[in-house]
Amino acid sequence: MNSAVNPSRLFLASCLAIITTAFSFSIRAGILPQLGTEFGLTAEQLGFINSMFFFGFPISMVIGGIVYHTVGPKIIMQVAVVAHTLGILLTIYAGGYVGLLFSTFFIGFGNGCTEAACNPMIADMYSSNKLNKMLGRFHMWFPGGIVIGSLISKFMTEAGFSWQAQIWVLMLPTVVYAFLFFGQAFPRPKVEGVTSLAKNFQAMLTPLYIALFCCMALTAITEFGPNQWVAVVLSSSGADAMLVLALTFGVMTIGRLFTGPVVAQFGQTGVLLGGAVLATIGIYMFSTVTGPIAYLAAVIFGLGVCFNWPTMIGFVAQRVPLSGALGMSIIGGVGMLSTSIFQPIIGRWIDSDHAEAAAKGLSGPSLELAAGQATLSTMMTFPIILIVAFTLLWFWMRNRPQGPANETAVLEQPQL
Repeated sequence: MNSAVNPSRLFLASCLAIITTAFSFSIRAGILPQLGTEFGLTAEQLGFINSMFFFGFPISMVIGGIVYHTVGPKIIMQVAVVAHTLGILLTIYAGGYVGLLFSTFFIGFGNGCTEAACNPMIADMYSSNKLNKMLGRFHMWFPGGIVIGSLISKFMTEAGFSWQAQIWVLMLPTVVYAFLFFGQAFPRPKVEGVTSLAKNFQAMLTPLYIALFCCMALTAITEFGPNQWVAVVLSSSGADAMLVLALTFGVMTIGRLFTGPVVAQFGQTGVLLGGAVLATIGIYMFSTVTGPIAYLAAVIFGLGVCFNWPTMIGFVAQRVPLSGALGMSIIGGVGMLSTSIFQPIIGRWIDSDHAEAAAKGLSGPSLELAAGQATLSTMMTFPIILIVAFTLLWFWMRNRPQGPANETAVLEQPQL
């Protein structure tokens, strides 16, 4: 590593960048009802706005993963700063639905650039005996930042602040991480593992990778579907929706610090299967309970989705090692793309359930509660399918040898 590189400053900047990603997730979830009211948007339209956030993310993540060793992290993070700033400003001054679509895409694009640049940059800065700890500390700030952002959104909403004021909060970590990165020397990119794109794609066309590809699509929407719509769906349940979101991601923050020991105890397929079961129970409780019990549901759901993302990334690295870094990027990208595709579909479910409940004579909070719980019942389909898929995967993989990757290193691979 170049002696001019300041690892501490670059690492701090990376943490602020992923906090920007986390804030954009939680604060946007908190202001969805205000956006719908101010611009007269349907739930389906809000779903398309949500989808642009998740659509921009995989595009920049995959592109960044491909070009990282060519252009380096400096240029990718410069693009992230521009994308985040454009997205924030265009959101604040959006005049309606179309403006919100474009602005949300830019924010998602900036978030994907952050993941594409910071993960390998941290790997380039630290030796193997310190790498796992630093990656763990870095990725802790995604769910941790969501907790902080959720509380900020809750208190600002209750204090009467506009949704524009809440979006301005995103500029704070953006400006700080841009300042910390400015003028810094970056570590030279180093190529690790398989670097042949032909071999990567050949490995990605195997039955196992294709199966993981399909499972990741459902794994991601299981995690992000209920969370992204929590303010809309749970607003009339008698529980504070933003506190539910904060509690869910608080559980995830703490849980992800123990990913390695948990996977070592139960195995990758065991953790994935157990997570699908707990997620199903959590969503079922969300769809049936009201009041304080919803907070218990948040804990169960948080435990259910806590290990899914890092375990799926680790599974690819260990069981399909020839797919290389590109294979892991594609798996992460398909997770976000799936979430993007399903957002308007979930919005359409909400609109349909709302109309059906209204036709039964319900109104006011009773109407909103019935519609929200009906939609959550439909969302439960995702983890139920995963229970079947991961059960089959468990039988498929139980006698197959693992790849040559180091177990600990794999478990701590970059994740969201």
